[in-house]
Amino acid sequence: MGLTAGSSSWPSCISPACLFLAVFLIFSNMPSEAHLSPTFYDHTCPRALTTIQTAVRTAVSRERRMAASLIRLHFHDCFVQGCDASILLDDSSSIQSEKNAPNNLNSSKVESLCPGVVSCADIVAVAARDASAAVSGPTWTVKLGRRDSTTSGLSQAASNLPSFRDSLDKLVSLFGSKGLSARDMVALSGSHTIGQARCVTFRDRIYDNGTDIDAGFASTRRRRCPANNGNGDDNLAPLELVTPNSFDNNYFKNLIQRKGLLQSDQVLFSGGSTDTIVNEYSKSPKTFRSDFASAMVKMGDIEPLTGSAGVTRKFCNVIN
Repeated sequence: MGLTAGSSSWPSCISPACLFLAVFLIFSNMPSEAHLSPTFYDHTCPRALTTIQTAVRTAVSRERRMAASLIRLHFHDCFVQGCDASILLDDSSSIQSEKNAPNNLNSSKVESLCPGVVSCADIVAVAARDASAAVSGPTWTVKLGRRDSTTSGLSQAASNLPSFRDSLDKLVSLFGSKGLSARDMVALSGSHTIGQARCVTFRDRIYDNGTDIDAGFASTRRRRCPANNGNGDDNLAPLELVTPNSFDNNYFKNLIQRKGLLQSDQVLFSGGSTDTIVNEYSKSPKTFRSDFASAMVKMGDIEPLTGSAGVTRKFCNVIN
């Protein structure tokens, strides 16, 4: 999605470590509830959502690529152990952080908001929604009340996160294992309409002279991505060439023209079962936006910790 930079296998742009929140509000500990609700913090931290929104808008206005990083952060969090902010934990004597997985390098640290009240998992979920809106993307109602994990799933990251080399069948299977349909998967992949990817993730595609890539597009991308491994690996290229800083449906139009940057992008339009979905989204931005919002809500429901499960971390990178 990826969803999407850095050394991620479903890359987005750069680390938003500079972001997150120069904000705190002091409230009493929130009550435990066993369900998610958009109104969860209305009484315990009523300014939480507007505070997050302001911080995200400020960050994105300073660095447009931040939006892709924040969407990707939520995606990578939810796909490993569920939406529990485990991705934010630092290494410790008892934790091997997901941050250190090859698919998660350059993820951000989200600082505390309403310490002991608003969970880091909810901050990540809300920030993803606000990041989308900040670049003219769709918005949606975020259900709240997630709790934070006290563990991190480094060992799970490799098997639970998509790779830029994945086949269509593997992507469909992986998303299906999280309760997401093939249509959800294609819609979420559309987050690659913003953000950037590292040369190392698309080098093989632009140099293999395959029939599934436009020759002119491959030639353009080779200018900043040398053929030899280790040379220019970290050079960035936009995931979507036409309007890389705007959330629109040009990503799908590019796939039809064989201009998907990652192999895992182009397989969505390669004579397989998702071709019709890509065609539909390329013609109807309204349908894409609606489906993307719905898929993000579904993704936010992946195995959340609620009620007495988990904790609410005061600092998102450590267990307090």
